[in-house]
Amino acid sequence: MLLFEGFELLDVFGPLEMFSLLEGRPRLLMFAETPGAIASSAGPQCVAGSRLSDIDELDVLLVPGGAGTRREVGNGALSDALRRANGKTRFTASVCTGAALLARAGLLDGKRATTNKRAHEWVRSQGPAVNWVAEARWVADGKFFTSGGVSAGIDMSLALIARLRGRDTANAVAQRAEYEWHHDPSRDPFAKMNRIA
Repeated sequence: MLLFEGFELLDVFGPLEMFSLLEGRPRLLMFAETPGAIASSAGPQCVAGSRLSDIDELDVLLVPGGAGTRREVGNGALSDALRRANGKTRFTASVCTGAALLARAGLLDGKRATTNKRAHEWVRSQGPAVNWVAEARWVADGKFFTSGGVSAGIDMSLALIARLRGRDTANAVAQRAEYEWHHDPSRDPFAKMNRIA
């Protein structure tokens, strides 16, 4: 999981909780441009133990959203690090406005992607070459997974788990978490609520 100042708490901890419930306890790592304590948009901090530039090989790189994305889209060093890290992942995924960081790095060009519906226009402006899907809970396109706002990242993470370990495993994880997984990626009431679909 990538961290930056102003990340959204549930964007980080919702998906990580799903992965933590897998059998065999996969190794969960926190990355940042500079390791250390990093404050969320709500205030509580999380500690990044490694530099994003030090990524070796990962099954999944997760990029959260949050108020901090507005600042980080202009961070060229972060965009460079994301491009390098993406070359070492099986899957690269974003939650909410984290898609803006992937789009600004050029990683989603020509790909289908989605984002938080309340910030849809702003995120779209960060990646005009992306095929933005207005109405989607999450979108999978090759190695890239992107989700709508905040809680949609949990559904997307379960879809990623299904890709990695099978649908039965993803269902078992959702059951362990007592979470009602929305299996249909096109089920997105928030697009209509925000008048973008």
